[in-house]
Amino acid sequence: MLEHWLFGVAATEIHALSRARMELAGAVSSIRRNPMTGNLGFRKVLTLLVTKKVQWLVSRVSTAIALATCVAIAATTASAQGVSNNCASLPGNSALKNALTQAVIAETSGLNLNMWATVVARDGTVCAVAFSGTTSGSQWLGSRVISAQKASTANFFSLDGTSASNSSGAANGLALSTANLYSAVQPGGSLFGLQESNPVDTSSAYGGSSGSYGTANDPMVGDKIGGINVFGGGLALYTGTSVKHLVGGLGVSGDTSCADHMIAWRVRSILGLDHLAGVGGVSGDPNRPDNIVYDIKDNPQGGTGKSAGGFGHPSCINTGDPASLPEVQ
Repeated sequence: MLEHWLFGVAATEIHALSRARMELAGAVSSIRRNPMTGNLGFRKVLTLLVTKKVQWLVSRVSTAIALATCVAIAATTASAQGVSNNCASLPGNSALKNALTQAVIAETSGLNLNMWATVVARDGTVCAVAFSGTTSGSQWLGSRVISAQKASTANFFSLDGTSASNSSGAANGLALSTANLYSAVQPGGSLFGLQESNPVDTSSAYGGSSGSYGTANDPMVGDKIGGINVFGGGLALYTGTSVKHLVGGLGVSGDTSCADHMIAWRVRSILGLDHLAGVGGVSGDPNRPDNIVYDIKDNPQGGTGKSAGGFGHPSCINTGDPASLPEVQ
């Protein structure tokens, strides 16, 4: 990280200053003992030496001060941002694959297909990618990147209690699933155009060996994939008991968008990253604050139907009952 590098350089400068001080003291002592300096005048020789050395010292001191300032700014900025690559505390490939497989077996709505899943850290870094089938081709290949988009979206547009300051923000946070965004981004919706923001980093999404897709060495792991997705399957991840902490996002894709949401919900629950009781949401269900909402009615003028609450999602083939999902912790 930048601040670590700056600390290292600053330490080198300080060491150089200490060494120079000792060298100067040694030079002065040597001049005092050297009879040749008597011909030139001890004071004159010493003055010339000290002047040059002081100029050099001033230059190094200025550099050290500038570096120290940069270190302080970098540290303050990192603290103020409040987000980090916390992948070490989130599930890896094995844990994610195990939870995804369990969830796919438990959830039979939709087309009953195998799935992709991605976990991202709070700063958007991809931590793990997995699939539930026997090979990477056992589920829709296009859903790999879609799952990463969904994880990023839920993480990007959810909050915890740290959002509250300056008489603004959500005191207990606000959890928005990707399913909650569907109606808001339609033409005339309050978030129309959101889906065009934060484009996917295609070099990260499609780089590396395709033979590593869905493994611990998936090329997306360690990179920030970005992307916005606005249908079911993306959920924010929370930890904590009395105080809830947003720690990242989960995305699941490979079936109908309704089934994607149901399976993602079960994966989050199995992983124990559903500690958002008391966190705000738009579902109207405090026990499932970021649950999918089916309140879209036909639009008599044609086109996209209207969501009564503004955050509705269309139903799908063989839609499951969202009220049957586990309550959050």
